[in-house]
Amino acid sequence: MTELNIARDQILEVIDKLTAKKLTIATAESCTGGWLAQVLTSEPGSSSWFQSGFVPYSNESKQSLLNVPSEFFGCDGAGAVSEEVVTAMAKGVIAICKTNLAITISGIAGPEGGTREKPVGTVWIAWCWEQEIRAKRFLFAGDRAQVRRAAVEAALLGILELVS
Repeated sequence: MTELNIARDQILEVIDKLTAKKLTIATAESCTGGWLAQVLTSEPGSSSWFQSGFVPYSNESKQSLLNVPSEFFGCDGAGAVSEEVVTAMAKGVIAICKTNLAITISGIAGPEGGTREKPVGTVWIAWCWEQEIRAKRFLFAGDRAQVRRAAVEAALLGILELVS
């Protein structure tokens, strides 16, 4: 078990799939603050398949590090917690890291920051494997730690679904 209480079996299953398919992975995480990268690199040998992990917490860092278009964050944009942003983040990770697989997460872990349209617990995750990008919106219940943990678990399940 990691400090996030993510089942080690699930982590090992992800690692086995990545290794079997000779895939490399990189992450970009906002609301989870690098917890997905920490979980993925918790096992020895991860340097053979884990490329990089970004924690672009601010909108400015999403733009400067991952080339997310600034118009996504303006008054008419979808905002940082959106399909558009996590998809752009995933494309940026793939381009910068030259990896096969990118996982990106942006959300509102709380306790503040929620709105009627995007309440606390709203999280967008994107999985990009070469040319295929899947993005999904989640609404997780619980406190900040529970939302973050649920996002990491959902990201791991999404990896398994994508590469199985």
